[in-house]
Amino acid sequence: MEGIEMEESPFSIDETNDDLCNSILSRFENSTDETHQHLCAVIGAMSQELKEHNVPSSPVAYFGATCSSLDRIASETNPPNHLIDALLTILSIVIARVPVAVLKKKREFLSELVVRVLLSPSGSEGAAIHGLKCLSHLLINRDSVHWSDVSPLFNVLLGFLTDSRPKVRRQSHLCLRDVLINFQQSTLLASASEGVKNLLERFLLLAGGANANAGEGTKGAQQVLFILDALKECLPLLSLKYKNNILKHFKTLLDLRQPLVTRRITDGLNFLCLYPTSEVSPEALVEVLSSLSALTISSNEMSGDRMTFTARLLDAGMKKVYSLDRQICVVKLPSVFNDFKDILASEHEEAIFAATDSLKNMINYCIDESLIKQGVDQITLDQSRRSGPTIIEKICATVESLLDYHYIAAWDRVFEVVSAMYYKLGSNSPYFMRGILKNLEDMQKLPDEDFPFRKQLHACLGSALVAMGPETLLSLIPLNLEAEDLADSNIWLFPILKQYIVGARLNYFTEEILPLIERVRQKAQKLEKQGLMVSSRNADALAYSLWSLLPSFCNYPSDTAQSFKDLEKHLRSKLKDEPDIRGIICTSLQLLIRQNKNIKDSNDMDNVGQDMAKEQVLVHCSQQVATENLRAMEISAKNLLKDLSEVFLKSTKDDGGCLQGTISDIASIADKKVVQNLFKKKMSDLLKCTQIANNVDNTESSMQIDDASNDVSQSVLRARLLDFAVSLLPGLDVKDIDLLFQVLKPALQDVGVMQKKAYKVLSIILKSSDSFVLSKLEVMLGLMVEILPCHPSAKRHRLDCLHFLIVHVLKSEVVKVEFLNFLTVHVSTSKDDSMTWPEVFLTEIILALKEANKKTRNRAYDILVEIAHAFGDEERGGNRKILYQFFIKVAHGLAGKTPHMISATIKGLARLAYEFSDLVLTAFDLLPSTFVLLEKQNREITKANLGLLKVLVAKSQAEGLQMHLRSMVECLFKWQDVAKNHFKAKVKLLLGMLVTKCGLEAVKAAMPEEHLKLLSNIRKIKERKERSRGAKSEETRSHISKATTSRQSRWNHTNIFSDFDGESAGSDAEYLNGKATTRGGKSSMNLKSAASSFRSNMRLKKNLPGYLSDESDDEPLDLLDRQKTRSALRSSENLKRKSRSDDDEMEVDSEGRLIIREEGERRKEKPADSDYDARSERDSHLSGRSGTKAQKRRKTSESGKAYTGKVYSSKKAGGDLKRKDKLEPYAYWPLDRKMLSRRPQHRATARKGMATVVNMAKKFEGKSASGALSLKAGMKLKRTQKKGSTGNKR
Repeated sequence: MEGIEMEESPFSIDETNDDLCNSILSRFENSTDETHQHLCAVIGAMSQELKEHNVPSSPVAYFGATCSSLDRIASETNPPNHLIDALLTILSIVIARVPVAVLKKKREFLSELVVRVLLSPSGSEGAAIHGLKCLSHLLINRDSVHWSDVSPLFNVLLGFLTDSRPKVRRQSHLCLRDVLINFQQSTLLASASEGVKNLLERFLLLAGGANANAGEGTKGAQQVLFILDALKECLPLLSLKYKNNILKHFKTLLDLRQPLVTRRITDGLNFLCLYPTSEVSPEALVEVLSSLSALTISSNEMSGDRMTFTARLLDAGMKKVYSLDRQICVVKLPSVFNDFKDILASEHEEAIFAATDSLKNMINYCIDESLIKQGVDQITLDQSRRSGPTIIEKICATVESLLDYHYIAAWDRVFEVVSAMYYKLGSNSPYFMRGILKNLEDMQKLPDEDFPFRKQLHACLGSALVAMGPETLLSLIPLNLEAEDLADSNIWLFPILKQYIVGARLNYFTEEILPLIERVRQKAQKLEKQGLMVSSRNADALAYSLWSLLPSFCNYPSDTAQSFKDLEKHLRSKLKDEPDIRGIICTSLQLLIRQNKNIKDSNDMDNVGQDMAKEQVLVHCSQQVATENLRAMEISAKNLLKDLSEVFLKSTKDDGGCLQGTISDIASIADKKVVQNLFKKKMSDLLKCTQIANNVDNTESSMQIDDASNDVSQSVLRARLLDFAVSLLPGLDVKDIDLLFQVLKPALQDVGVMQKKAYKVLSIILKSSDSFVLSKLEVMLGLMVEILPCHPSAKRHRLDCLHFLIVHVLKSEVVKVEFLNFLTVHVSTSKDDSMTWPEVFLTEIILALKEANKKTRNRAYDILVEIAHAFGDEERGGNRKILYQFFIKVAHGLAGKTPHMISATIKGLARLAYEFSDLVLTAFDLLPSTFVLLEKQNREITKANLGLLKVLVAKSQAEGLQMHLRSMVECLFKWQDVAKNHFKAKVKLLLGMLVTKCGLEAVKAAMPEEHLKLLSNIRKIKERKERSRGAKSEETRSHISKATTSRQSRWNHTNIFSDFDGESAGSDAEYLNGKATTRGGKSSMNLKSAASSFRSNMRLKKNLPGYLSDESDDEPLDLLDRQKTRSALRSSENLKRKSRSDDDEMEVDSEGRLIIREEGERRKEKPADSDYDARSERDSHLSGRSGTKAQKRRKTSESGKAYTGKVYSSKKAGGDLKRKDKLEPYAYWPLDRKMLSRRPQHRATARKGMATVVNMAKKFEGKSASGALSLKAGMKLKRTQKKGSTGNKR
């Protein structure tokens, strides 16, 4: 902190002020510090004296006055220290403003003066600091290049490096650094460096010399530490020769194993390694680094922070050595790698991260191709291996040793080191990494309880797959799918193969995987004949898994041009014969075509797949290679289109449009003539089907598609032909598209499925064929008006057509003018049958906001916002005035004749106000009109108005709401009275939002008195929420605040206009205010990662006894810890099983038959053997019979009638009896769940007994025990007399 304070300079002043006095006074005149006050007094007196002698207040004048005053005062016997401090402070400030020529002229005098003041025994700390600044300025602005002229001042500076005062010492270190920087590229650097080196050696001798006494040794050791502090920043600035000498001393000092010395040396080495232009001997540097790595290995001798720092230092140091001398670096690499092992075995998590990062950096930076080639050549040429292992083999052996169980807690980070090694070795990794691959395979077999790093392991195996390729990997770890027992096969490889295969050979899939699929299929058929249906289905699943590898093999394959022809034959046959794998084949073909097209169309490789860049795979992809690949696929395009067309037209469904997308991609690369011929052929078929459909009245069947029928209806066939025709769109020209458009026209006026399909096809044409749309724009606009009305099922696709048409309209200046003219006309005098296309489009879009289909509704909102952005965004040629006109034009719908149109208009206005904050005030102006509409008391209009108000309140500032607050509150309570429409919760929510925005007092002033209780309730709910938030910890609140502010609010139709109750109101209000909180997100709690938890558990197991390592504690259950979660689930299962009473369950035998036992016969105990399955227990949570009936029986049995006190009743007399080992007699009336029943007769039965209890309680109220007993006895006597009188009458 001392250095930071010194570098910030507490005496910084305004450099732009020419008058030094004014700048100092403006800076320090209000300070209460005594030093600052003395400074202001001295500079003020000096300025006054200059004015009296008519000397201008220039830096040279202040410089001369300061030097003369300082010389005079310093010559006195006991000079006042405060004057010396003030004058040296002024001198250190003004010396930087004096011209260099003046400074050189007075250099000798000034040097003698500064040295005399600095060496004065009575000098203060402040004087020394500012004197050192002057000294360094004189050394930097020297007029001589001879060391004899510079050495006196430099030696004085060196003398202050070991000063006992920390601030003076720190200032001397900074001054030395500045001087050495100035000495670079000059002859003075060598002599200055020698002086620093000699100073270090002198104090080393003083500290460790044999003749030194104890006091001198301690002082010398302290001064050595001070010199090491100076070398932290100055070591890179010394000359090469003396820098190497100091490094040798560093190596000797490291052997002392003194933490204070080691820390200073590591700081200096770190600055040296990171300094870009510093030159150093690689031999000397690597020797020091080796000593340092050997020192830091022992985790007992160094803290976690120092281990972390040393790991990063070794990384930077080895990179420095490699840049200076590669050979020295690679020779030392194995030992440095080996030294990192103990850091990975430590308990310091940050040190583990730093060590693995350093290992990865050294692998990527220090291991080059020549080192790998040397190892490969020695392995391939020297078969007997008489020579020792190569450097790269030693490094790989060290990396392999990190997979031992000794480092299990750091395996998640070790896997990243292994992955970096695989990427670096690439295709040569099988020579060095076979043992590592075997270890990874063995780790995969570990149970999940003992191995929480499954995801990291799969990523590591993925890197091995990327480096080796699937052929080599599968030769080392075969799938072994033909094994008798499926457990012996390596099916766990399938997800890794699917995710990480890139740059493989298509030929390998054709020659190896496809024959394997056939063998597995034959095995499945054989098992099916033997009656082993489960095994047969498992074999079929394996065959499908093998087919699912095809898209991965098509991910930037290396032999597309050479091997696609062979693969095409197999794909064509499978497309026809095996419908289950059509999706896989189509996905693979699309991937091949799109990747090569992207590479061909791009000018650089930035667009190549992200997986390649992420996995650092060198795949030979270029525009030339992509062109050759597309040419090879173009040859096969004709046959593929033919087969795909047959399959598409015969298939009953096209899942996800996979076939259609594949046809479109192939048509984009196929020969234009081939595509056009196929298109014309299918168009002729479509015309024939259309003629047949027109001749036969098949209207009802056109609305239904019978997938099970072989006779496909004509309308369905027409729809498929349209889909196929539009799939060929990338290979068609404008004339062909025009032909398709002419065929579409009658279909657009059809009904049912044909109209829906026609609109869908038209939307695809409008989206992808810009040139055709621009040529037919006006025709299409007129057509969209003529073909109204539209079937509800086709509404969404019609809106898509409108959207793309409006996009083209806004691009066309000619047609856009018509749209703008429509906006400027405020009153339309035309009749409904002569509406222009803008009126029709806007009315249709607004009405679509009320559609029941969510996708249709969202599309209408999107179109409305798109039009508004086109009119309002300046970069698209719009302005705010046009946006306001559009908003007003939408608001004209409020004059509609039906509630449907009015409510749709209000929703449109709400959406626009939500999107554009500038429209909020305009929307407030429309509120009176909407309030008038509410007098109709129409539910639809009221609901939309409440949604509009919700948006306006959420998007407005408090000042804007204040103007309309009273009118809004009055209308809210009018709507609240309509209780049958359930608007009270909406009103309460809006009032809560108004309280949040405007404050409680403002809303209270606007509310009627009879409704103030509601406001009080809102206030209490708000305070309760604030108290619950305040009860949370700071950590939880910080995480919640991050989660709530990281996501911006977005439009949600359901949240704004839906019917909601009071419980969900708060969330809606927060949502509209842009505080969308995440539920169950990872940011809700600061949970440790699985790797960190595993590491901490491993450390606990080392430190605690074995019987305590697995015991649970009072901490919350960590759901990310799989082992603890499973243990908790097992224990909870046992608890649930024990908690169930045997009396409440019916006894069932093993075959499910009910067992009825005689009285006194004990029921059989459940088996306690280990093979007992929880699923056999009746009504257990694992039982298949745990249905609603069983739960209902349990609820009935738990109705509370088991504890009515009947156990104390006497059979021979009235009253209760005391039972042995029982509580005192008691009785109570149990609550019956029938009271909650909807049926009146059930509730009446449940209340019947309760009424008696309540009546008795009222009679005994306020009486003592004796009084209650006497009253009870009197009542009993009356009943007896009544019985007697009744008998006498008889």
